[in-house]
Amino acid sequence: MPNSMTAFAQARNDTECGEISCELRTVNHRYLEINPRLPEELRQFEPAIRDLLAKRIKRGRVDCTMRLQPQFADSQQLGVNDALVEALISLDSDVRQLGRDVGPIRVVDILRWPGVIETPQIDSEQLQTAVIDLVSNALQDVVDTRTREGARLADLVLERVTAARALVKRVKELLPGINETFRQRLQERLSEVLEQLDPSRVEQEIVLFLQKIDVSEELDRLEIHLDEVQSVLSGKQLIGRRLDFLMQELHREANTLGAKSVDTELTQASVELKVLIEQMREQVQNIE
Repeated sequence: MPNSMTAFAQARNDTECGEISCELRTVNHRYLEINPRLPEELRQFEPAIRDLLAKRIKRGRVDCTMRLQPQFADSQQLGVNDALVEALISLDSDVRQLGRDVGPIRVVDILRWPGVIETPQIDSEQLQTAVIDLVSNALQDVVDTRTREGARLADLVLERVTAARALVKRVKELLPGINETFRQRLQERLSEVLEQLDPSRVEQEIVLFLQKIDVSEELDRLEIHLDEVQSVLSGKQLIGRRLDFLMQELHREANTLGAKSVDTELTQASVELKVLIEQMREQVQNIE
């Protein structure tokens, strides 16, 4: 059963390390592209997150956004790096002594300086376990969504496969009559000069021309490709690229069918086929 490449999920959990949130968004892409967006505290877990996502998702663009809001117990107090604060104050004094029009440094500016506020150390192993569990939960939601949407996409494609088969069948039934009508029309146009030409030679030319406009092979190939689409949709492997190739082949045969057409019904059938194929192609682009 095919999977869609489009899904979204989010998860949040309060842990001893703080509140961790994860958003997963997947969209269609030719290959697998994983884009983690992690805060500095979680950057060390990027390889593990990539491996986890790559095991469950094989194709598509995956955006993974995580946030960490540390939470400290009442007994844990934020500390200040005294040495760093003294160094900043000293630098502030040196700069103002240069005579430049610079205002004094503010307390809030000092507190914003990286490393000034000291927070309790977070256990790395505990944090990694919490991160992986959270991503796993969000990933399961994404996989379930992709599976459900994939089933709906398959149904939409199969509906159009059925409609395309009906069109091909109708053209095959009309083809003998179309060819005979065209033969009669051509003979009528040549009737005025038939006396000046070799009748057998004229018949040979008519047969050759009918062969050039014959679309039996195109109709057969259309049926084969439609059968293959249905067969591929029932498979369990990655099928998106295979289906995309089949859409190109179907479109090629439908174009040839229209180019060879000598009848309005055949031309109309070609147009309707191309519409159905284009609708299938739009759905196939979202299949993994």
